[in-house]
Amino acid sequence: MPDWEENSSQLSDNLKTLLSELNTEASNRHPLNSDQARYWHRKVMFGLKPDNILLVGNFRGEKGLENEGVTIGGYNGTHPNNVAHELEIFDAQFQRIISKLDQEIDLDADLSDEDVGNILDVCSWVHGEWVRIHPFANGNGRISRMWVNVIAMRYGLPPFCRLRPRPDGYYSLAAMSAMTGDYYIMTPVFIDMLKSLYE
Repeated sequence: MPDWEENSSQLSDNLKTLLSELNTEASNRHPLNSDQARYWHRKVMFGLKPDNILLVGNFRGEKGLENEGVTIGGYNGTHPNNVAHELEIFDAQFQRIISKLDQEIDLDADLSDEDVGNILDVCSWVHGEWVRIHPFANGNGRISRMWVNVIAMRYGLPPFCRLRPRPDGYYSLAAMSAMTGDYYIMTPVFIDMLKSLYE
């Protein structure tokens, strides 16, 4: 059984299967919230060996994970005691943002440059908040990039953000900026990723 950190064929298959499944849901604009990310996490980690089985599909601070802290590049993720509250705030803010975008962009609409910019700004915010909160003990990068692709597909864009291995270039620097609340430095990175699909 491959380790959950390993770039294994099992992990690759898990990511492809989940992305395909979410593509159908995204185009139907199904509701989205942090609880669905639990399911994504379980699907991504299927057949992989975690450090602790409780870490799969469960958020830090929940039963058995009350003391599960994380440090990312010298920054601490949200304290485990506060993860549930931070995710409530995330869900509420996300619902407001995505409802507004759903109203502004019709299904099967021809996207304007402004539409694409607005979509990628939402992708940047969601990605950044997920990284900052770091609700899972492991795999938050994969799930944050899954969020990005689900939002992109929701509005007719291709899933442009590589899930694994982690994207190169300025992605890591921009992701680290999210730890201090600077989310939108990621938008030009996402623009470049999207453009590269059409080159």
